[in-house]
Amino acid sequence: MFAKKAASALLLASLLVPSIGHAAPAASGKSSVQPADLILQNGAVYTVDRNRNWAEAVVVKGDTIVFVGSTEDAKAYAGEKTKVVDLKGKMVLPGFIDSHTHASKTTGMIYTVDLFDLGSIEKYVEAVKQFAEKYPSEKAIQGRGWTNSAATGIGPRKEALDAISKDVPIALTSDDGHSLWVNSKALEIAGIGNDTPNPEGGLIERDPETGEASGTLREKAMDLVLKQIPGLSVEQYMNGILEYQKLAAERGVTTARDPDMLRYPNVLEAYQKLSEQDKLTVRFRNAFTADPEKGPEQVNDFIKLREANKGPHFQVNAVKIFMDGVVEGGTGYLEEPYKHKDTHGQLIWTPEAYKKTAAAADKAGFQLHVHSIGDAATRITLDGFEYAEKENGKRDARPSVVHLQLVNPKDIERFKKLGAVGIPQPYWFLKEPGFFEEIEVPYLGRERAEQEYPMKSLINAGVIMASGSDYIVTQEFNPLHGIQQGVTRIEEGKTDFKDIANPSERATLADMIASFTIDGAYSTYVEDITGSIEAGKRADLVVLDKNLFTIPASEINKTEILWTLFEGKEVYRSENFK
Repeated sequence: MFAKKAASALLLASLLVPSIGHAAPAASGKSSVQPADLILQNGAVYTVDRNRNWAEAVVVKGDTIVFVGSTEDAKAYAGEKTKVVDLKGKMVLPGFIDSHTHASKTTGMIYTVDLFDLGSIEKYVEAVKQFAEKYPSEKAIQGRGWTNSAATGIGPRKEALDAISKDVPIALTSDDGHSLWVNSKALEIAGIGNDTPNPEGGLIERDPETGEASGTLREKAMDLVLKQIPGLSVEQYMNGILEYQKLAAERGVTTARDPDMLRYPNVLEAYQKLSEQDKLTVRFRNAFTADPEKGPEQVNDFIKLREANKGPHFQVNAVKIFMDGVVEGGTGYLEEPYKHKDTHGQLIWTPEAYKKTAAAADKAGFQLHVHSIGDAATRITLDGFEYAEKENGKRDARPSVVHLQLVNPKDIERFKKLGAVGIPQPYWFLKEPGFFEEIEVPYLGRERAEQEYPMKSLINAGVIMASGSDYIVTQEFNPLHGIQQGVTRIEEGKTDFKDIANPSERATLADMIASFTIDGAYSTYVEDITGSIEAGKRADLVVLDKNLFTIPASEINKTEILWTLFEGKEVYRSENFK
């Protein structure tokens, strides 16, 4: 028994104390000795270049890095107007890249009911009631953030919301964005009655005794209500995106992909206006959300819109496809049925319609960006990539699969063969209290629940893995939190080996940093301008108060981001950075 405990302790120690990098500093070619605008010197600069080199200094002129190397060599770039910052050993990383984030949904956090972290039906109802009293003239009450663990099975009931109002429609999106809790008025305006069939790719939850719509709608069934109530305005979305940029700067995020173009009215127009007004301080490479009812014909519209949006900070170069739902809603599409009910989940696209749409988007030069939770959904997703390649020929397509909660090991090699990029959310790599034992184990069975999120297996197979937060599903989207979870895969404060989520899938610190920098840049086709600290690239830089390679992995998320530069301009400075 003692030997087993000792072995576990040694293994956990190796998890929590990463090795220290000793790579020698590397100098990039000094093409000019013209005075620079900014010199960062005496730092621990982890370049994340091809050789993972370290340096001491970074020199910036305008929006571009012109030199990376030693502090002594950097002095040649100093002029009368050059600002010189002594980092005193602080760490410098490339600006972080969030490869899948719903930045525009920040708007809903401002203008609708915020239900995140309330945790119970009673608290949700009280929050909605207060909102209704504060805004009595609202034609519809909307909100987001309730969790499926507060009402497992068929989800929360309409009667709880009817007690607030039977005259004003109430529509509340779950924290994962895949379910909608509504009152009777919302069902009425959507025309949902006892005999209403489930829409293709959607599910109307029903009372098991009466068969009556119970108040929870899943996946495409959500649209039946959402299309009948007023959305948010262009100006509101603009304000939400601007607020997101403040949050992103505080977290060191300088590049992001928002996949919600065309899914909601006015989002695209908001980005367009901010781009025209030169108000974007995050480099957005977004995606159009494809509608399964429209098929490949919609790609022609995507092409026209892409050509109209080619600003340096806002472009739309991908097509987002929802292949399935989520495990907590019983709609993630699985090879073997769920344990709590006799279903494989919900496939939102028919395989044939998906393949044809994927091929059309690929032929038009779009990157495929596919939401896939279940192992069966991922298999079908890869089938579509394979079909597109067969139809159009092999190219630098970089099709991506987002989430990857369950993956059949046989499909891992297919990722590499097809040049597919994995975009996991390492923030979720833990046995989350109130979720793992309450939903994932009962719904999936313990064996499957213990095999989730195969990050390291994909990396070992040579697959590029670019991390994303899936904000606002993930409320705290600081990449340092994601990096820590990718390395430890354990709830903060816990140390027992049995509490680690799928421990064989823990990634190294270097791999996790790469997933939020250079690999994220690759996933959005911007690796030529950002993602690493190299001469000729944009000066997207983040200064940290500690070197991540010299602290326990369990303390990464306590590291402070002191300074964020986007293309050489300060977008965030901590009061602790003088």
